[in-house]
Amino acid sequence: MKNIDKKSLTLKTLNKSNIWDVQENDVFRMLESAEKDADIKENLRHYLDIIKSAFDVEEIKVDRPEVIKKYEARGFKIGSMHIDDNQDVKIGVKKRPIMRVTDLTYENIRHISAEKLMEVLDRNFGGGWDSLSQSIQDIIQSGFDISTTTLPKDRLHKPGGMYEKKVADGFAVLEITKGAWIEAIFAKLKPESEKPRLKFGQEDNDKYGSEEDDDDEDLPEIDDKYNDDDDDDDAFDDDKLTEESYRTTIEENPEDLDLSTDDVADDDEY
Repeated sequence: MKNIDKKSLTLKTLNKSNIWDVQENDVFRMLESAEKDADIKENLRHYLDIIKSAFDVEEIKVDRPEVIKKYEARGFKIGSMHIDDNQDVKIGVKKRPIMRVTDLTYENIRHISAEKLMEVLDRNFGGGWDSLSQSIQDIIQSGFDISTTTLPKDRLHKPGGMYEKKVADGFAVLEITKGAWIEAIFAKLKPESEKPRLKFGQEDNDKYGSEEDDDDEDLPEIDDKYNDDDDDDDAFDDDKLTEESYRTTIEENPEDLDLSTDDVADDDEY
């Protein structure tokens, strides 16, 4: 998660991304320091819209102690906002919590830690990575490297396996139990210099592109335990199981698959 000097931020340097780096007291500090800036006064609504993208802001119209206490009980910080030379307005400001996956946006995704992301995922679903909508996956992947693997419970923590390597590499992990299996979701914040990339499925190569044509090796791997290189289900041998038996990275380009047979008519017949 990016660390910034909050005191260096002003209303004029705020945007809908860095607003997530500040807290309620910072908002009041910026509002107070801008009281004598004529340009800010003329564009106050614009700056308030930016603040409201990350904070709940409510005007306190009844300034009585019992009313103030109710706002404070709801988590609001209370302060004043200077409107003009003759008027101050009392307001309550509260940072919007990121509790659910639907709270995640392209603006705030890089302003939470991998551990916080795991808490959000754990709180909102039990079906695994694939249970998230494509739009939510895209938002998460714009800020984090994501990998998944699904293995039997007794093999997930095998010494030297994927789990151990990912944790050693600084990935946070969430384990989701699926009967006798466990899906592990690994997440690590992408470097600041790395441009966000969206990863799509391989169902339509013309629409989504091909993984084989993409030189970006940092794209997250989405592993699928349902694909198995062994076509003979009857030849299952538990003694030969390895981690790779359960984990398959989707790399096939559907257009590269040879689906031709001897029974297909030649083109000149049409």
